Order: sequence, then structure tokens, then C-alpha cells
Amino acid sequence: MRLIINNNYRNNKNEIILRNILVTGGAGFIGSHLVDHLLNIGHRVVCIDNFEPNYNRSIKLKNIEFALSSDNFKFIEGDITNKSDLRKCFLELIPDTVVHLAAKSGVRPSISNPFEYYNTNVLGTLNLLEVMKDFNVKRLLFASSSSVYGNNKKVPFSEIDFVDNPISPYAATKKAGELLCHTYHTLHGLDIFCLRFFTVYGPRQRPDLAIRKFAENIMNDKPIDMYGDGSTSRDYTYIDDIIGGILSSIENLKGYEIINLGESKVISLSQMIHTLENHLIKKAKINYLPMQPGDVITTYANIEKAKKILGYNPKWKFEDGVREFIRWLKS
Repeated sequence: MRLIINNNYRNNKNEIILRNILVTGGAGFIGSHLVDHLLNIGHRVVCIDNFEPNYNRSIKLKNIEFALSSDNFKFIEGDITNKSDLRKCFLELIPDTVVHLAAKSGVRPSISNPFEYYNTNVLGTLNLLEVMKDFNVKRLLFASSSSVYGNNKKVPFSEIDFVDNPISPYAATKKAGELLCHTYHTLHGLDIFCLRFFTVYGPRQRPDLAIRKFAENIMNDKPIDMYGDGSTSRDYTYIDDIIGGILSSIENLKGYEIINLGESKVISLSQMIHTLENHLIKKAKINYLPMQPGDVITTYANIEKAKKILGYNPKWKFEDGVREFIRWLKS
């Protein structure tokens, strides 16, 4: 793990500002990386995670192995859909900042289970905002998604683009979360940044996400399902760059903003598979399938706003990120 500290994380006396931080979904892919970095800097962290059974509990426990050894870390197994679980977190450690990563993720599963996605992603976010109001906690980072852009015709995607045409329930719940955040900013004076993540990958990536699933299938001589002709494309963003953006957001948090966090580079599905083949030194067995409902054609982030407000400067080339991911996966 690389420790990410930049100048945006210090005050005008060049001192690191230590905080009490609540991370929802802190045992997951992005959350566990963030927790590790926060603890290494010296912050106190409380984490809530419900070990949702979409993948093995042991994977998440492994994710927070380092964190559990720290005196500055408290873990609460609980669910954001339960306000009493959230209140336990605030009573354990009154946070000055909340990073809200907990959500049901994935476009295709949201189509078959829209009520579950609404319950977790919308009502869960509303619960958190209400508990923050009750405890007078004013600072929130909300994990949104590039999926809110749908099949936007204009690229790269900008935060000022029209995003009222989601094409999956998952995307609709993330848009709803942004609107709730704006409402609480307006009514209750919360400082909130909604960070739109673009296809995050890297070590600890969830087993159901494409890069990990494809890599494991190639390694195990199993076919991979490729939807469409391979021309769909994504703005793949390496985990270290996302964490850098979150850390800068914590220290620059003021007002209400929507901010893209991506690499601002586009990789096609065919190119992604070819890159995995090169690093695994093994050919993929491809099962060609038609495009699926809810899948977008491309994602591509305009990151000028992130550069201006956060000093965001993504460094990871896709080839290098995949190399690091494969090294982790094999280990």
C-alpha cells in the first residue's frame, strides 16, 4: 500500500489536520483502502459495514485486517438502513466528517432487485443525513457514480451536463442520493461533495467486477462473457487515484459540489481484455453475448473541476494499474 499525502491535506502551518471520521461501507473495496490511509495518517476512524452476502465475508475481513490492529479504529457491524446502527457509530466516535461509501452496487442486479437498491441507496442515505442532523455533524462526502450520466452523447462527461435520464435503477438511486444531499445542504447547512467515481479498479476489487472476474476466469481457463462487440468503453480509474481524490476532498470540503473522479482516458472492452491477456500471458476464451439492458456505451470524465478544487492529479496509466492488480491477485 502506498501512503497518499499531498499538500492539500495540510493547514497553513504545514501541519496535518487530524480528524474523527466515519466511513460507511469501510470493509469494502474502496472503503478499506481509504480506512488504511486515514489510519496511517493518524486519524481516528469508525467504520460500519453489513457484510452483505454478495461476496464472501472472509474477503471483507481480510480487507480490514490492518485496520483491526489499530487502536484508532472501531468497527461496527451494522446496516445503514437501520438508524439505530448508525446512531451506535456516532455514539462510539462523534465524527467531524462522514465518508458515505456504503451502497448496493452494480447496474444489472439493480434491474432485477430495484426495491433492494432503493432501500439501501436512497433510504439508507436519508437515514445517514438525518442522523448527521441529529448529532450536528456538518461534513459529508457522498460516493456517487458515473452511471448517472447514462448514455450522454457529449464526451467527456462534465458535472454541468444534464443527468435526468438514468438507464438503470442503480443510476437512479445515485442521482436521488445527490438530490437528497443538496436538500440537506440547503436546509441544514451541511458541507457536501458528491464524488462521481468512474469504474474503479485495483487490489481488493470486488469479485463481481469485470476486471477481477475476467482475470480470474482467464487464469482458470474459464470463458468470459463479453457483452456486445467489444467497442463499449470505460474510464478506468486506479484505486490510488480515487483515494487521493477523497483525501483532498476531506480537506477542501466546503459548500455543495458535484465532482468527477476519473482518469479522463477511455479504454475499450476489447482493449481491457487484451491488456489482461498480456499481463497473464494467456489467451481469453470469449463467450460473445448481446448488449445488456442498463449498460452504457461509454464513460469518460472531464476532471477539470477536480483539478481546480482538489488539486486532483491522477497518475496511473491503465497498463501500470493492471500490472499492480495482477500482481496482487496472484499473491
